[in-house]
Amino acid sequence: MKNPFMSMFLSGANKIAGSARGQATAAVKREAAKNTRQMTKAWTDAMFPGLAAPRRKKPSGK
Repeated sequence: MKNPFMSMFLSGANKIAGSARGQATAAVKREAAKNTRQMTKAWTDAMFPGLAAPRRKKPSGK
């Protein structure tokens, strides 16, 4: 015979674990993308010095 209270508990625990897993996966993907951008910029700057000048923001005309 199934225990309905155990089923409800495990269902809730699974929902919480899934949410935490999703947030952790998103954080890892963001960090990996940031590291890839930094590595690409470092290599590009090393191979072509002076090529990529920093962009300046346009002044707001308010």
